[in-house]
Amino acid sequence: MSGDSRRGPIIAAGLILVGFLALFFVMPPIMLWLAERFSPYAAAVFAVLAVLSFFLIFWLRARHQRKRDGQR
Repeated sequence: MSGDSRRGPIIAAGLILVGFLALFFVMPPIMLWLAERFSPYAAAVFAVLAVLSFFLIFWLRARHQRKRDGQR
């Protein structure tokens, strides 16, 4: 493997992690706003969706890479 083909996935994973770090940094104020404006259940649903989206994005990325590489 050349250096560029090994560096690409690392950069992509790093950008995803930074994006989710930003999301999780602003998550408490968003949850407080949702709890005050709508209901605590809306805030809980938002929190669950935010955490699940973290795992979903990596699952979709791995699935795409397997298809791209010709694996099943």
